[in-house]
Amino acid sequence: MYDPDNIFAKILRGEIPCIKVYEDADAIAFMDIMPQSDGHLLVVPREPAAEIFELSDEAAQAAICVTKKLAIAVRKAFAPDGLTITQFNGAAAGQTVPHVHFHIVPRYADRPLRGHARDKQDVDLLKQHAERIIAALNEQQ
Repeated sequence: MYDPDNIFAKILRGEIPCIKVYEDADAIAFMDIMPQSDGHLLVVPREPAAEIFELSDEAAQAAICVTKKLAIAVRKAFAPDGLTITQFNGAAAGQTVPHVHFHIVPRYADRPLRGHARDKQDVDLLKQHAERIIAALNEQQ
């Protein structure tokens, strides 16, 4: 059962701030405050669904299109060796917020990932990373 008081639902309603890099009618993308790598961001569909199995086909399609767009921007902004795109379903799979979301995580051959949902990053640094991604998005258009 979907909990409308989860943190991402509150972000979608504007009740909790985030460092936003993109939004449209179907999804929002913002910086992960506990990033595994510099440039780690989240894409969150607006449709209320705890797991992907509950998400409508239309919302899933829109979310993956936004995820692709943001992944291109992250790749341009950070020039990583690779990118990991993940989506977890259920606590046993590593899902920490019960609202469907996609992680875009830049990967570097010479740097290990930080732990998932462990340490908060400096807000000013996250804002700088967001600015780089927004600039790369603006170049796509």
